[in-house]
Amino acid sequence: MKIAQDWKDYEVIATGDGEKLEKWGKYILLRPDPQVIWHAQSSLSAFKNLDAHYIRSSTGGGAWQYINHVPEEWTVSWRDIKFSIKPMGFKHTGLFPEQAVNWSDIANAIKNAGRQIKVLNLFAYTGAASVVCSLAGASVTHVDASKGMVERAKENATLNGITNIRYIVDDCKKFIEREIRRGNKYDAIIMDPPSYGRGTNGEMWKLEDNLFDFVKLTKEVLSDNPLFVLISSYTTGLQASVLSNILTLVFGDGGIDADEIGLPTREKIVLPCGARGLKLWKKN
Repeated sequence: MKIAQDWKDYEVIATGDGEKLEKWGKYILLRPDPQVIWHAQSSLSAFKNLDAHYIRSSTGGGAWQYINHVPEEWTVSWRDIKFSIKPMGFKHTGLFPEQAVNWSDIANAIKNAGRQIKVLNLFAYTGAASVVCSLAGASVTHVDASKGMVERAKENATLNGITNIRYIVDDCKKFIEREIRRGNKYDAIIMDPPSYGRGTNGEMWKLEDNLFDFVKLTKEVLSDNPLFVLISSYTTGLQASVLSNILTLVFGDGGIDADEIGLPTREKIVLPCGARGLKLWKKN
């Protein structure tokens, strides 16, 4: 398992009974986590410094219950990079800390490439990977279907003094199809597709049914001198070997690193947080 490191002010304090207790800067949040099927060693909701607890509703969804005052938005840092944190309606905060595993690897690849790298970040959410790639020296195109998430991504870029990321609000598949017609190419592709989704015209996305064909489509916009392709998945039960197989079948054997990713906890265990598959090409 690849374990996320180098967080300055984020930590998983404890886990159990379907929840995780986390420190985000000055604030302690308790949120659901479907991977946590073990019992807590002590009551997480009784933690003395707890600031907010996301409570699921029996009818679906849920809401944040605030114990202490929590600002609408604040920042946390990974290495010297700042990210905006904002509790949202569906338990999320706008950042997935375990992705630091990937940020470290792709930043190193870009810095060591010895050339200008064009990165395409698909399903790019609030843009953490876009920021990391830009700061490493890459030219970045950021694509997400949610206008609100793209606005959040711009905020993260501004926090770090970045002004040169290209933002596109669009369905990722349709954008790729247009880029193929336009003949545009990228040296590196990042994708973090959802388990389920619905397009602007009602198109259904289901990871198990659509991922392989989507990855094949992205090959058409990969340059003749590629650097990397990165796939992340949070879908419970989807193993890293599945991502490895897809990368091998689409892009060829060799240079593939596929594994679970996770976060260390104060309990001295690792919280599993999905899987990643990274295909790296040797430097030409």
